[in-house]
Amino acid sequence: MKYHTGKLYWPSTLPNAAQYPALDRDLHCEVLIVGGGVGGALCAYLLAERGIDAVLVERDRIAGGSTLASTGLLQYASDKTLTSMIRTFGEEPAVHFYQLSRKALERLKQIAEGLNGAARLTERSSLYLASSERDMTSLRQECDTLQRFGFSALWWSESEIADKFPFRYPGAIYTEGDAEMNPYAFVHGVVREAVRQGGRIYERSPMRGSERDESGRIHCRCGEGRVTARHIIWATGYEAQQFKKERGAHLRASFVTVTEPAASLSSWHEQCLIWETARPYLYMRTTPDRRIIAGGLDEILPGGKLPEGREIRQSHRLLAEIQRRFPDQSHLTASYAWGAVFGESRDGLPYIGPHPNYPGFYFLEGYGGNGTVCSMIAAEMIVDELTGNRRDDLAMFSLERSSKPVPPQGL
Repeated sequence: MKYHTGKLYWPSTLPNAAQYPALDRDLHCEVLIVGGGVGGALCAYLLAERGIDAVLVERDRIAGGSTLASTGLLQYASDKTLTSMIRTFGEEPAVHFYQLSRKALERLKQIAEGLNGAARLTERSSLYLASSERDMTSLRQECDTLQRFGFSALWWSESEIADKFPFRYPGAIYTEGDAEMNPYAFVHGVVREAVRQGGRIYERSPMRGSERDESGRIHCRCGEGRVTARHIIWATGYEAQQFKKERGAHLRASFVTVTEPAASLSSWHEQCLIWETARPYLYMRTTPDRRIIAGGLDEILPGGKLPEGREIRQSHRLLAEIQRRFPDQSHLTASYAWGAVFGESRDGLPYIGPHPNYPGFYFLEGYGGNGTVCSMIAAEMIVDELTGNRRDDLAMFSLERSSKPVPPQGL
């Protein structure tokens, strides 16, 4: 499946991205990571940090898949509100997931502090807007729920929003401590650090099959070579759906536009991350060179495939949404526009962990709009398990889970 179409912005920000060799020999390692996106990169980094011998293979180029289509908003809040999660799962697992997300966001910031240039994160506040009066009650309740469980959240009235922005909304949740990233540069920075600590990286080396021997080691045909490993981390994102379908997951099309640089962003309070309660999604952020990124307008995948050229029409709609909220940017044009495959789970949680049909494999599938944060949760859980630190809360994200996740133990 093709995972993005159109003109992508992020490669232009890192024109001299590092390249890695194709695998043309036989190797032995403790852990083989399949996939060179954000999830695979974080696994390689954590394993190298703990001194575990790991090899990462990528079918194409590092950060060349769904990472290229990410808009790089990092928030502890999920697409599914904490209030809604509590109704679905109960208080303990719902709050635990939000706590894991907050912790993962802080871990991402910590990792980024050791990286250089565009790979670093920029801390931002977030504004979650009530798109209409009918959304006010549920959004205000969500603010109260977040505050009750110790999460950063303030309620802003219509007048408080209007004092800081050139638009009016009935109300909003304002939070601090979120972040924005350049996902392409971040993944390259994380991979470079993994290599510095002993990790081995191979591009253009697709995995073509595997066999498990009597000792439990797995022999994988990758590129023009073979890798023998004790464990496999499958971090190919939505591609896993092509051979192992999760009953509660589905794929959609999402769209992004990136403007030319603005002369000024002075009307955009704190250049905070903006998102709304209305569906389909609409969210916005800025870049270090004063561009505006807007994304959303999710829709079904017609025929199960990403439509070529659809991003052009959707880009016009997204640009109009930017200009409706920021009239001072009415002259801006779109410089980049793309469409991308976007995965969601029915219950709002990622899929993480082993699967009985694939012994020795751990899967990392960060479904939802907070994919990078969920990938950080997954990478730490999987690496903990592989290094002898049992994670009982891994059961929450089981690939075979029912609608009710298993509550974490001992919390």
